[in-house]
Amino acid sequence: MRRVVMTCAALLGSALAFAQAPSGHEGHEGHMAAAAAKPSTMRVMSPQPVVGDVPLVDHQGRATSLRQAVDTDVPVLVNFIFTSCTTVCPIMSTAFAQLHEDLGEKRDRVRLVSISIDPETDTVEALRAYGVRFRAGASWQFLTGTAVASEAAQRAFGAYRGDKNNHAPATYLRRTRDSPWEALEGLSSAEMLLRAYRGDGAVPRS
Repeated sequence: MRRVVMTCAALLGSALAFAQAPSGHEGHEGHMAAAAAKPSTMRVMSPQPVVGDVPLVDHQGRATSLRQAVDTDVPVLVNFIFTSCTTVCPIMSTAFAQLHEDLGEKRDRVRLVSISIDPETDTVEALRAYGVRFRAGASWQFLTGTAVASEAAQRAFGAYRGDKNNHAPATYLRRTRDSPWEALEGLSSAEMLLRAYRGDGAVPRS
């Protein structure tokens, strides 16, 4: 895969360029302009997400649930996207894709989960094509479901903003099954995601 994201500065520069271009996604543009001006920060989530049995389906058409998607002992990173987005979501997905590439043979020891916030458009087929676009490996899941299920998944992580164009860029991570969920708020490079899930203390805390 062509290396698109090199550093956080490069990622945020791309975000600002996207934000200044006309797209019709005014909410996303505002979030990207803010993200470009402010570095990403981490925080332990309080309250912690209540991850229930929200019914979902993955990009292979297999029934699953939010609980099953994050039920793993390995580090898990979750974000919310929609496939027709031309601003925030491709940048977040590129960071996930670059993280996968950087992990190399260790990529299966980290689980990535991208959940659609536009399930009416994001069918199984649309998510599968999106995964192909970003060369997603087996340990990266794309999930969709009903509008009710999508909202419930967003609310579980405190990510629901009422409209798909208003959702803020963020990644939610848990290092082990017994670790607390943390929120990495803002646009993050693959390098920052790597440091965050490793917990090396290099990511600023809010």
